[in-house]
Amino acid sequence: MFIDRVTVRVSAGTGGSGCTSFRREWREPLGGPDGGEGGRGGDVLIRGDNNLATLLDYTYRDKWAAERGEHGMGANKTGRSGESVVLPVPRGTVVKDAETGAILAEILEAGQEIVICKGGRGGKGNSYFATATHQTPREWQPGEEGEERTVELELKLIADIGLVGQPNAGKSTLLSVISAARPKIADYPFTTLQPNLGVVQLSDHRTFVVADIPGIIEGAHEGKGLGLKFLRHIERTRVLAFMIPIDAMDWQAEYDQLRTEIASYSAELAAKPHCVVFTKLDLMGEDYVPDIETQDAFAKLSISAAGRLGLDALKDAWWRKLLELKKVELAATVREPLAP
Repeated sequence: MFIDRVTVRVSAGTGGSGCTSFRREWREPLGGPDGGEGGRGGDVLIRGDNNLATLLDYTYRDKWAAERGEHGMGANKTGRSGESVVLPVPRGTVVKDAETGAILAEILEAGQEIVICKGGRGGKGNSYFATATHQTPREWQPGEEGEERTVELELKLIADIGLVGQPNAGKSTLLSVISAARPKIADYPFTTLQPNLGVVQLSDHRTFVVADIPGIIEGAHEGKGLGLKFLRHIERTRVLAFMIPIDAMDWQAEYDQLRTEIASYSAELAAKPHCVVFTKLDLMGEDYVPDIETQDAFAKLSISAAGRLGLDALKDAWWRKLLELKKVELAATVREPLAP
């Protein structure tokens, strides 16, 4: 089951209270104060994990609490700090405060950690309050309460290529042919009810990830069909591939509709590089690329996933564009030399 949005209640541990104690040793019946501090409460952390693909685990348990700190003890002994709780999530998870909607973190790499609830500080023992004029203090502090909040975890898949198209455009068939992914394939609309990821392997150990998004119909950005629910999964893709069946009634209208839905959902998403892929080429019986007006598409190609036609050219075009984007990103990260 693909679960990409959950709400959980998390609470950090409360700090331990300080201790009131006085030394009572042999030959020192009036020893000074020696009450120790309480231990710190455990934190709640979120950590990226490559072994996870969904948020399914959080549907079985929606409350997580870190351990509280132990109380201070005599002989100036500090209480043990509470154990922190780590919530593993897939890469691409956005962490939001459920009450305010504020984004707390975005987990993009495996091992990346973020503290979303801090544990409470331990209270001071009476030894802390001893002074030259106040030598027998009995004051102590209670531990601070740990932070609590309700967070929303929202998964946005991370892929290099996002396949976008209307139902039955051939997206799942293409993914099953060029990768080891096995999405559900049938001859009725909305066969794909959840996003699918596949790793495409080229020669020389070159690989990239392709995401198959459920069919997008007119009005998807307003919640019609399954589009709105899954459009967020292509927000992190680097390149969009608009899939249009070659037997469609109006190629131009279908392309324009897909572009409109993407732009209505997110202007940033609409600005991503894209190509147009005409599918089901085997229905034409020849190598044919329809001539339509595109908005800055870097390529227009025709393929047949079932007939294994045009796939090498498609993968090469995708790889060249990804290399181009990597070079641009690398150049942007290089620090400009300081002026003399």
